[in-house]
Amino acid sequence: MADAITPRAEDYSRWYVDVVRQAKLADYSPVRGCMIIRPHGYALWENMQRSLDDMFKATGHENAYFPLFIPQSFLAREAEHVEGFAKECAVITHSRLEVDEETGGLRPAPDAKLEENLIVRPTSETIIWDAYSRWIQSWRDLPIKINQWANVVRWEMRTRLFLRTMEFLWQEGHTAHATKQEALDETRLILELYADFAENYMALPVVKGTKTASERFAGAVDTLCIEALMQDGKALQAGTSHFLGQNFSKAFNCQFQNRENELEYAWSTSWGVSTRLVGALVMAHSDDSGLVLPPKLAPIQVAIVPIHRGDDDKATVLEAAGAIADEFRDRGIRTRLDDREGFRPGWKFAEHELQGVPLRIAIGPRDVKNGTVELAQRNTADKQTVPREGIADRIVSALESVQKSMFSNALAFRESNTHHVDDYDSFKEVIEGGGFVYAHWDGTDETEARIKEETKATIRCIPLDAPDEAGKDLVTGAPSARRVLFARAY
Repeated sequence: MADAITPRAEDYSRWYVDVVRQAKLADYSPVRGCMIIRPHGYALWENMQRSLDDMFKATGHENAYFPLFIPQSFLAREAEHVEGFAKECAVITHSRLEVDEETGGLRPAPDAKLEENLIVRPTSETIIWDAYSRWIQSWRDLPIKINQWANVVRWEMRTRLFLRTMEFLWQEGHTAHATKQEALDETRLILELYADFAENYMALPVVKGTKTASERFAGAVDTLCIEALMQDGKALQAGTSHFLGQNFSKAFNCQFQNRENELEYAWSTSWGVSTRLVGALVMAHSDDSGLVLPPKLAPIQVAIVPIHRGDDDKATVLEAAGAIADEFRDRGIRTRLDDREGFRPGWKFAEHELQGVPLRIAIGPRDVKNGTVELAQRNTADKQTVPREGIADRIVSALESVQKSMFSNALAFRESNTHHVDDYDSFKEVIEGGGFVYAHWDGTDETEARIKEETKATIRCIPLDAPDEAGKDLVTGAPSARRVLFARAY
């Protein structure tokens, strides 16, 4: 199975697509730029969704659902928002089709033209704030903290499975607050939540920071983000949290009576992560044999493969394997007893390796007799014979160890590929090799644009933990108060 995967060193982009398809995460669809998420990929997304949803609800957020279709006039109300999304919108102009008598094909029915075009949701700020303007009358109605799990459509020209597709799945949170500080606190709360999820569930170390003006969300006052480093040395934006100020409440005339009985516009935030995180998992951890998944998110945490040659051994081995599987499931371990017939054990091993199952147990007649099993660990390829007694405790401990070691390995990779440079020639040389680069920037759009044009590197963020450090801009030599994070990115 691994032979169908292009080695990373040969062609990283091809390797990524091979892993996604061979591991049965996703496949191409008949619609250009869209993808089919297969059961294994969707199970992975469900585990992400479930974990994040618990985090959102624990911090006082509720789920709701808003329409897929947005009146075109709504999008036009916030100037920066429409400018940012206008080129990515799918537009609905007619409500039905009819047979074209000349060609025999189908065409939009002329009398079915809509009075107002509808936009297929690229993001939901506008339609949600239309609702909030009706729901919010007083400070007593605040805060509103709503999240929705949905699909969105952005008309991308260059697509890649999970990383950038025309339609993708995500969650988008939209909150309304009585004060600016409450909204700012919410923006930071969500950023910390995303970072927690990335590091403690995805085993993915991230840098938390603020986007520059040119990189922030269209219509936001400020955008916070988490940035991660992939194995090819490129950055991936893994989540964003936006402070929207009063931009959308003003656009939709959402005023409320504050505690001083004065009319005031509500303060707002929005934030989201998407199925792009599945792509991040692939690129951050996987290898030339296929997926490597962190146990907390892996659809199957342990695969048990019974090995027997004849009917004499079969019943005994299957009974022992089934007892182990029941024991694991009682402990909450996501377990697959792979007793499929017609497949050799070696083929099953290869499939579980390809699909990133963190741990694998093999048990045969001799193991049953000796009270042992063979335990294999996906991320290290280690195998060992261990006692059957106490195996559930051992597996729980091993899963925790794998989770921690995957984060440690990813962190070590990032640290070994992080550089600090102080002159432009060095910057160009280092950025060519990939990785994170911390360097001084004079804060101007012009310098940022020039660096992007000449090196294809962008300012990923202004790190929140960046210490004050006087220096000079790489290009202009103008004063700079701190370093920012540069990288080439997806």
